[in-house]
Amino acid sequence: MMMKIKHTFFSEDTSVNELPSIEANHALRVLRMQVDDLFYLIDGKGTNLTCKISRIEGKRLIYDILREEKIEYNGPKVAIGIALPKSKDRINVFLEKTAEIGIHQIIPLVSKNSERQNFKRDKMQHTLISALKQSGNYYLPEVLEPQNFEVFVKNVDEEKEKFIAHCEEDGDKQELKSVYKSGKNALILIGPEGDFTSEELILAKENGFIPVSLGNSRLRTETAGIVACHTFHVLY
Repeated sequence: MMMKIKHTFFSEDTSVNELPSIEANHALRVLRMQVDDLFYLIDGKGTNLTCKISRIEGKRLIYDILREEKIEYNGPKVAIGIALPKSKDRINVFLEKTAEIGIHQIIPLVSKNSERQNFKRDKMQHTLISALKQSGNYYLPEVLEPQNFEVFVKNVDEEKEKFIAHCEEDGDKQELKSVYKSGKNALILIGPEGDFTSEELILAKENGFIPVSLGNSRLRTETAGIVACHTFHVLY
């Protein structure tokens, strides 16, 4: 009978039979894992391996693969373009929770009222990987380079339902849950604390984005992103 497996690690390349140094350090120095201990290994692209530690050579952890699974992605491909807040803690909350729920792509937006224009993709990726390992999901969200709002909305050419969430009074605005077509991949834009400008909203609508509300409350940026992500999954 196979012992219960407690830990999951991440590697972009699962063919080398050796954990990346940062994961090996955590396994050996923090978790105190030993030869013959079992663990799961994911690559963020749907692969889930059941592995056994075969050798420990200094800081190196070499493993054998006992079982390999390929998990198909079966949820909506949700992309969120978001004008991220200044606070790193609030950014991390957004990244962690959307990775746990399931998100396909994150696009940091630079709009007129953006509080933050510079992003460290490697740190964002590290946060997403940590959340992925804990969530039991198998697909790592893609983080794009920061995009200028005006340029981005003019050049979205993918076949997706396109929405823009905002807080202004708008006769065209509808509840997201009432206009999203179940089963469709979706892109939603979330504005900064000062919201999108009127000019930005007009530009988005001219380029096929449907104005939506996420409820009656005025949500903080990261909360709005989480609510939108969850709404798509509930309705899918």
